[in-house]
Order: sequence, then C-alpha cells, then structure tokens
Amino acid sequence: MVAESVVARRHHYGQFYGLEPIVPGGRRVTLVYGNCQAESIRVVLEASSDELLAVRMPPVHELEREDLPHLTALLEQTDLLIAQPVRDDWRDLPLGTAQIGRLARRAQPTIGVPVIRHTGLHPHGALVRTPWMGDPPTVPYHDLRTILAVARGGDRPTGHGRADGYRAVEAASIAELRRREERHGLVPASDLLRPAGIDAMHTINHPGNAVLVPLAGRLLAAAGIDAPPVDPGRTLLASIQAPLRRDVLEALDLDPAAARETWQVGGRSIDDETIAADQCPWYRDRAPVVQAALDRYAPAIEALGL
Repeated sequence: MVAESVVARRHHYGQFYGLEPIVPGGRRVTLVYGNCQAESIRVVLEASSDELLAVRMPPVHELEREDLPHLTALLEQTDLLIAQPVRDDWRDLPLGTAQIGRLARRAQPTIGVPVIRHTGLHPHGALVRTPWMGDPPTVPYHDLRTILAVARGGDRPTGHGRADGYRAVEAASIAELRRREERHGLVPASDLLRPAGIDAMHTINHPGNAVLVPLAGRLLAAAGIDAPPVDPGRTLLASIQAPLRRDVLEALDLDPAAARETWQVGGRSIDDETIAADQCPWYRDRAPVVQAALDRYAPAIEALGL
C-alpha cells in the first residue's frame, strides 16, 4: 500500500507526475529547477506573466531514481528552462544542470539563476552539508558560536563578534555569491542583497521577497518577456526566520529597531540559548561536523574575533 504522504506529495506535484495534464494554451511551458528557492521563483513568475505555464516540481534534493522518467517527460515539453547550478551526477543521479539541459531541447539556452546564500544579516550562521549525519535539532542551521563552544570543551557559547567583523562577513558573503554568478554565467542576485536591507534574507539560505521578486523580474527579461515582476501577495520561504541582532544591524547601518531576539519557527519563538542547549549534545557526538564547520568558516571566525 502506498503511504498517504506519498500520495499527497504526488498530487501536490500533479503535473510533474502526470496526474494532471499540461495544457499550454499558447503559453510557454516553464521549469524552474533547483532547491526551495527555485519553487519560490516559480511562484513569482507565475504571478507575473500569463505567457508562462510554470510547472511545479519537487526540489532537486528530493528527486529519486524513480522520478527520472517523469523529469525526462517534463523536460521534453519544456519551452523555458531556468536552473540553479547542479553538478553532473549529483547524488549518483543524472541531475546536473548540463545533463537536464540536454534533454530540454526546446528550451535553449538554459537561463542560469544562483543558489542564494548570504550570511550578512546572520553572521554566526553556517551551512555544513553532512547528509549522513542529518541536521542539528530544533533548527536545521549551525551556529558558529555553538560549534566553537563544543570544540573548546564547553557547553555555552560566549562572545558574538565585533562591528568590523560583521561588515567583513557581509562583504565576503556578497563577494562569494558574485564570484559564483560570474563563474557560471548566472542572472545576478548579489547586488540585490544590500538594497533589500533587513528583508534580504529570512535565514542564511532563504531569501526574502525583496530579493526574489526583482530577481524574477531579471529572469523575465532574460526570457524576452516584457512584464514587471509581481509580488505573489504572501511571504515566501518564511517558515523559519533567524534572529536579527541589534549590534549586527547597527554595524551594517540598518535600523536597529528592526532587531528580533528570537528565532521564529512555525509560529513559535525560540531563543538562541534554548537552541544551543539542544544542539551542543548533538555536536559532541558528531566531531566530523564540528571540524567541517571550523575548516569551512575559519575566515568568518577570524573576522568576527570568536
């Protein structure tokens, strides 16, 4: 018997799984390929232009081998392919951007869009991909202060950083995104982050509408569609929102009155201390995660003076 969750998921992505017909009606069948950001961009595109039939599909990290025939069938019908960079044979599946692009023969060339990660507003945040160990408890994000506390044999983070360090982390984060955009020839988003201010990011990998909407406008232009981007009327990617520290906002010349002391997780407020208490025991059993974070984020740790 197929689990109810599987049935619900297939109906949610009904056109992808062939449960609902794709009827273009003169519109361009459009696929936005990538992670959860891709789905949010699809939502904005759909709200912005009646020239597009933007098909909802699972994020790339959820695709399994049995999904490949459905993906191939959809790509063969696709007129416009917008894709984040994915390396060839990712997760031992032919899910690379170049690989799927070759199947979308009617959608040439592929329009590239970046995976937006930005730590400017949340300089202690970190992403460390260790699928074999899962995510830390309470929130699926790492905190450099907590990681350092565990690495030093403690169980309570101490210190937060300094103003020049916050500015350095922001600048380095934007520069890294710009480097990836230029390397892959992507429609840029890096220059949208500072103008968006406190609305740029909900977490270090979930951009706000203030970034997603103008980015969708650039994608429309790249596709030759003369239409302004339209906000879909709801806040995208906002199920988790990280705190906004007052001293960080002050260092970045943003309004300190917008500071938010707690995480917002599914409508609940959770403070950093609670999350650190939940995550410290998890890290003590996962030394490779701690070491990977220390290695990857060494420049940020040094800049912050942690």
